Amino acid sequence: MKIALDAMGGDFAPQAVIAGAKWALEELDAISKLYLVGDESLVRSELDKISFAHRKLEIVHSAEVIGMDESPVKALRLKKKSSVGIATDLVKDGTCAAVVSAGNTGAAVAAATLKLRHLAGVERAGIAAPLPNDHGPLNIVDAGANPEAKPRHLLQYAIMGSVFARHVQGKQNPVVGLMSVGEEDTKGTEFTREVFSLLKASPLNFIGNVEGHDLFETPLDVLVCDGFVGNIVLKSCEATAKAVLMAVKDHIGKSFRTKIGGLLAKPAFKPVLERLSYDTYGGSPLLGVKGVCIIAHGSSSPKAIKNAIRVALESVQHEVNPHIEEEIAKHG
Repeated sequence: MKIALDAMGGDFAPQAVIAGAKWALEELDAISKLYLVGDESLVRSELDKISFAHRKLEIVHSAEVIGMDESPVKALRLKKKSSVGIATDLVKDGTCAAVVSAGNTGAAVAAATLKLRHLAGVERAGIAAPLPNDHGPLNIVDAGANPEAKPRHLLQYAIMGSVFARHVQGKQNPVVGLMSVGEEDTKGTEFTREVFSLLKASPLNFIGNVEGHDLFETPLDVLVCDGFVGNIVLKSCEATAKAVLMAVKDHIGKSFRTKIGGLLAKPAFKPVLERLSYDTYGGSPLLGVKGVCIIAHGSSSPKAIKNAIRVALESVQHEVNPHIEEEIAKHG
């Protein structure tokens, strides 16, 4: 399977991206060709630093990069040779089955929606961002692609998120919840109440409104919300987890006794850190576009890049897009 990787996307690009590409080629046999899209001289320089060459690796030169602070659509129009744009073009022309980028999220979304277009029946694409839950990964849809969604868009997010959870994550009957301020049907805004009615009338496994505490302890596979709310929820959870881990780390280092306790507890901490780390999940699929687009965190490490590529492979292998089109058509 051929994958296009935006080598210039992310806070630690191209070093972390290229290290992640090396890791992916060493571990993921399903890759038939990995295209590194970026400034050729920089990419080759990084490859030389780690003494890496691979028959499945190919460099595609791009002269421009879209920065994290640039306006996505405007930058795409002005920078015709951007790395994320050219990487997406490789999917558009059929060269690659998927594109992976840790760069400007808005630019990745804009490139995918403008160049690849939506799947049949899909009105708005949504980012499915993973969040650790006691019962397995919870997919927040939408986590930032469409901040001004309509109620029917959220119904489609629920359908697409359920398809991803079922076919890629192996959930037989994905549980769907709607983010709101209370469990009762009457709680929330006029917008969320209308979404509630649409979800309740659907054949999805909808359990109703959910609140913040449900994200981690309630059996839940898909959290439905608009991109504005979803992005705030995701970033707040990430920041909270980081703050707690830093507080624990600081406390362990305060005395000899706590340092010894920390060393003894290290085997218990390791799986917890693994579960909470974004690196474990790798990337978030942009559901609803033709082709597969995986959006990785801006601060992705090599491990996160490797796992983002893995998610791209799994999405293609499990035929997520044909299943989405089938389910959207079935729901009318």
